[in-house]
Amino acid sequence: MTRPHGVRLVAGATDVVRTRSWRLLRGVLAMGAFALPVLLLGFAVRQQFDPLIDADEAAIRAATDFAVSHGLVSALTVLQDISRPIFVYLVATIVAVWAWVARKLRGRALWAFVTMMAGWGIGGISKLIVQRARPVVDDSVPHAQGYSFPSGHALNITVAASVMVFLLWPLLSTAGRRLAVALAIVVVVLVGLDRIFLGAHFPSDVVAGFILGLGIVFSSWIGFIGKTEATSSPGPSHPA
Repeated sequence: MTRPHGVRLVAGATDVVRTRSWRLLRGVLAMGAFALPVLLLGFAVRQQFDPLIDADEAAIRAATDFAVSHGLVSALTVLQDISRPIFVYLVATIVAVWAWVARKLRGRALWAFVTMMAGWGIGGISKLIVQRARPVVDDSVPHAQGYSFPSGHALNITVAASVMVFLLWPLLSTAGRRLAVALAIVVVVLVGLDRIFLGAHFPSDVVAGFILGLGIVFSSWIGFIGKTEATSSPGPSHPA
């Protein structure tokens, strides 16, 4: 027996609500899984957990000594400047606008911009919560301002690079996708190393930035778009 049209509409709306609720729940659970190690690191930093603090300080001394002795400070400073969140997100936003206007990837482009801005904000709030002082470095290395945990450069470059891969995925060939993932990894790792060798952040700050950045992007994707993305995007809705 065929159900009345009104009943079908109500049933369809209920299914949509259930699907969206389930996606949001998955996103929250994913964010919790990524946030847990960051919270543990932050707690260890706040409590001045000796093994972590000693390892961080030893790594910073070795890294900055290496950078100074090999004349890398100028190059590292340039990388620091061009990888500032304001510049990274400006370029990424231009790409998102292009994807919206030229390639009609409206759902992806909107998701990309909102996720990047959320990541930027979460990073700033996290610094205020932990309030870790920056490493004390040699005078020949420029001293960074503000709080140290997590690394804003590491978090934001991770967010931006990951978002760009997700955003442009349907437009890329198989080889292009592999190249995009490889480039994203290389850029993220280089920026993370820059923060350590320049003495701007302890290794635990950078690791926390990486984990939190990935968590923001991944949880945002499965929470608000996921496999059921409704756009005109060709190809798969998400990277495998």
